[in-house]
Amino acid sequence: MVQLDPHKLPVHLAVIMDGNGRWAQQRMLKRIVGHQRGAETVKMVVEQSSLLGIKYLTLFAFSSENWSRPMLEVRALMTLLKKYIRQETARMMRKNIRYNVIGNRSDLPPDVNETLDEAIRKTAGNDGMVLTLALSYGGRQELCRAAVRMAEDAASGTLSIGAITPELFGSYLDTGGLPDPDFLIRTSGEMRISNFLLWQLAYTELYFTETNWPDFTINELHKALVDFQSRQRRFGKTSDQILQRGDLSND
Repeated sequence: MVQLDPHKLPVHLAVIMDGNGRWAQQRMLKRIVGHQRGAETVKMVVEQSSLLGIKYLTLFAFSSENWSRPMLEVRALMTLLKKYIRQETARMMRKNIRYNVIGNRSDLPPDVNETLDEAIRKTAGNDGMVLTLALSYGGRQELCRAAVRMAEDAASGTLSIGAITPELFGSYLDTGGLPDPDFLIRTSGEMRISNFLLWQLAYTELYFTETNWPDFTINELHKALVDFQSRQRRFGKTSDQILQRGDLSND
């Protein structure tokens, strides 16, 4: 097991969990089997992130574009999601983890929304890690929703146009109240962000691995985090400026 510096972990880790279907197809299995195995990886990453002291974990679970997949697969994914939430809520309570959801929840089936509401309600008092599930989520769609809300507030007189700043705009996003991710992991070898957290990833460190999500192990997670700890985050400054301030690499 690689050694991690507990003082240099990301505050907010985001993950694009890719490669479930590819994993299954490589083994001549149904795609849903890949999603089922991927759900086991989710459990591991959630537990490890919480144990390591990561404060925020955001998982890209189902995109706005995923609705265009075959209906049988979509239904199976919704069933798997509901089962996962129901089974894991008790564990979230034991681990002091709070559920959060971003995305266009109006697209989700009523029974899934009911299950999510119950889990969010039960874990609302937990003050450990915040686990955010991005469901029916798209970054462009999120930006449009934020713009509409701002326009409505401006039209009603509760928002002054001159008061709009990047910080204020961020508060209108689905992730309002959450810090931007420090680190993004994407599995399966695809090197793109696929309409995920377009605003929030402005200064996020990106990490891509060839490993498919069902094969993403604890060692793979720690390897990625070690890579993050080796980076110098400058936020537009020069390396000399960072060194003069004595900043740590992930400040």
